[in-house]
Amino acid sequence: MNRPGGVRPTLSFEFFPPKTPGGMVKLLDTAGRLAALRPAYFSVTFGAGGSTRERTLETVLALMRETGVEVAPHLSCIGATAETLREILHRYRDAGIRRLVALRGDLPSGMGDPGPFRHARDLVAFIRQETGAHFHIEVAAYPEIHPQARSAAEDLRHFRDKVRAGADGAITQYFYNPDAYHRLITESAALGIDVPITPGIMPITNHLQLARFSDACGAEIPRWIRKRLEALETDEIAIRQFGREAVHGLCQRLLDEGAPGLHFYTLNQAEPVLAVCEDLGLTLGE
Repeated sequence: MNRPGGVRPTLSFEFFPPKTPGGMVKLLDTAGRLAALRPAYFSVTFGAGGSTRERTLETVLALMRETGVEVAPHLSCIGATAETLREILHRYRDAGIRRLVALRGDLPSGMGDPGPFRHARDLVAFIRQETGAHFHIEVAAYPEIHPQARSAAEDLRHFRDKVRAGADGAITQYFYNPDAYHRLITESAALGIDVPITPGIMPITNHLQLARFSDACGAEIPRWIRKRLEALETDEIAIRQFGREAVHGLCQRLLDEGAPGLHFYTLNQAEPVLAVCEDLGLTLGE
């Protein structure tokens, strides 16, 4: 499927670093299948601890080597020092990485001091200070408002500040209400925010898992979706089919209304994403 004017929407896919060699084999298979959709990039989530940071870099390098697709590691700043972030940035730059997803992150358990970087805007500014224009920086945006924001206006100002600090684009938290995304776009434009805001998409494959994720991050599951999932109970095949239809409808409307692309939270699975992209006509050669 092509956008009006013949512009194909961009695709990007998020993974998390596997913990075992077997998990890495499965991830590379997943990434290889999704690479056939010609994504703009993959992204890889980031842990605050040293060992999880190393897994992020190992995963990024393996994906770049095996797929040839550009890869953007996530980088969070809460609890970090300037020295630590500087070292990571230099390692990423030396490895040929050109994209980053810059996030505040959550304070690691047991750590009382958030450190000098309290907001994602501080991290974006630091990246620009240290590396200039080397990295294309994506930040987070929240159609349904960050769960810790005191108000919608404050949340939007934080987003504006990240863009002013040097962000090139934004990826949203996942959502199922397209009106919330449309409102974010309209209100962002009114504040002079002019970077692409790509909707984040979470495939629906497991009711309990989706409810747990949504409770943790503040993403709302519309009542009609919750009730359908509750009615299907443990019928995995029916849940996946319903999820495919619901997410396809959401993505189709977003693209029809001008979204620049789609960023899928894959949970390291290819099939749910491939199914939705097939329904959208976003297949190889399209």
